[in-house]
Amino acid sequence: MKWVYVIAGIALFVKMLFIPNPTTEFPMSIVEAVVQDSGVPNAVSGIIFRNRLYDTIFEVVVFTIAILGASFLLANERPFCSIYHFTDRPSIILARLGATISALVGIELGIRGHLSPGGGFAAGVAGGTAIGLVAITASSEWMQGIYKRWHAAKWEKISVLVFIVLSVITLSGWELPFGELGTLFSGGILPLLNFLVAIKVALGSWAVILVFIRYRGLL
Repeated sequence: MKWVYVIAGIALFVKMLFIPNPTTEFPMSIVEAVVQDSGVPNAVSGIIFRNRLYDTIFEVVVFTIAILGASFLLANERPFCSIYHFTDRPSIILARLGATISALVGIELGIRGHLSPGGGFAAGVAGGTAIGLVAITASSEWMQGIYKRWHAAKWEKISVLVFIVLSVITLSGWELPFGELGTLFSGGILPLLNFLVAIKVALGSWAVILVFIRYRGLL
């Protein structure tokens, strides 16, 4: 079998070197077609939340299962006795400055992700980064108290359910008006899906951060 793999690899290499790929003429570029079909200038968001919406639904579900799995696997362990975080003033100031910048970037990407590079997942990662930077400069009890006070776990679940419902409605053929291309309220339902993903990823990251602080003592 080894020689079969070697021959197949050589044949593939020769094909890439000497045999050109077949070309097909389109009346417009693929990017232009995606933009026209989705109504948003960011073709990546158009693909994620429209052309490949099935994939995005399951990506959100997989992320949710990963969060539940982390909580489930660590639930039977003993909480870590010592929680490590920054105590010196310069580190705290720099970390919280970085958290502020990350939070502002996350908000901007969540609101305008359908117009410019970025999107819901990038916005959620930026939000999760901001929460992580705050977590390493504050007490775990304070972070846990804020998480419970604002019912972050409930909002995370609500964002997932609303995202799935709106995705099913979109896949069924019901859409909002696209509006004017390039404006904030354009793209139909895509900006809302983008914002829901941002909320989901940010709050999910917060939950994972709290779990690892509680059972591992540090991030």
